[in-house]
Amino acid sequence: MGPLHGVRILEFEAIGPAPFAGMLLADMGADVLVVDRPETPGLGLKRERWYDVMLRGKRSVTLDMKSPRGAEAALALIARADALIEGFRPGVMERLGVGPEQAFKQNEKLVYGRMTGWGQEGPLAPRAGHDINYIALSGILNAIGRRGEPPVPPLNLIGDFGGGGMLLGFGVVCALLEASRSGRGQVVDAAMVDGAALLAAMFAGFLAAGGWSEERGANILDSGAPWYDVYETADGKYVAIGAIEDKFFAELCQRLQLSDLPAQHDRARWPEMRRRFAEAFKKKTRDEWCRVFEGSDACFAPVLSWSEARTHEHSRARTAYAELAKVPQPAPAPRFSRTAPTVRRGPPERGEGGREALREWGFGEGEIAKLRTLGIGFL
Repeated sequence: MGPLHGVRILEFEAIGPAPFAGMLLADMGADVLVVDRPETPGLGLKRERWYDVMLRGKRSVTLDMKSPRGAEAALALIARADALIEGFRPGVMERLGVGPEQAFKQNEKLVYGRMTGWGQEGPLAPRAGHDINYIALSGILNAIGRRGEPPVPPLNLIGDFGGGGMLLGFGVVCALLEASRSGRGQVVDAAMVDGAALLAAMFAGFLAAGGWSEERGANILDSGAPWYDVYETADGKYVAIGAIEDKFFAELCQRLQLSDLPAQHDRARWPEMRRRFAEAFKKKTRDEWCRVFEGSDACFAPVLSWSEARTHEHSRARTAYAELAKVPQPAPAPRFSRTAPTVRRGPPERGEGGREALREWGFGEGEIAKLRTLGIGFL
């Protein structure tokens, strides 16, 4: 049933990190009810939802939060929730009449999860932005890329999802645990600029100790070291090596049949070593190198596409991917020995499953009818 079975999460429709946090909680068994905007011409809400993986496992009601009784309807739902997730700019929920002050009057034990780029306060708090902006300001973007080349955006994985949605999910669960002891809820202020910086905690220590250069592509983990990089193979594909430790480096050299390389940490001769590695890897195809390194501790892996990753024997052995609503996608993680998480349903259409959810949240038929008069829609 998942470790969060029985926990009720009210998620207000948003994009990116907030629904990702809701997906994580739903994967772990939480009952996530999304408050969707009604389909309205001109708002771009007609996009098909069947492939929106981050909506999996959830149910939906619709509500125009700007309607005259929108706040009253939302507060009725908030009164039955354990936690709330919202991803608006600071002040929006307050202007809609459902900010923390109003919410806590309805439900003093509520965990109020807030997802923003810049945080709830600070000079940039009211400004627009996206993942690339948050990781730029946090110092992360500057560190990613090759020497002498511009920084490379790492998709939107660090700000939106790692430092954003995942941090919000973690914060909500922490606050739920504390509320179970204190009987009091609180606000969780999750900012992507904070979370991105937090992901780089290890490098803060390296910098303080003089073990990391702020020059891009000059360190052991940023393509500076030839034994921690990717190399092209004979068929135009790539392999990745990460042979940091002495014994792993020795095995890498043995598998490559390179016996006269410079010392591993002789930085002056790293260009020579890189050239030798590149020449060696170009002699065989990617799959041929996989066979050479089979059973090896040389810290070697093929660089796979998403489609290839889903069908790799290790992924299949761990059932790391599933297919839901005809969409292959990552399975819930992490794994639990006793309360196994699962995906219970595909992404809902707007309002889909809402009536069932309201009943399970303890609303009687009369109360459900009243919610309809307040603007709540469901299928």
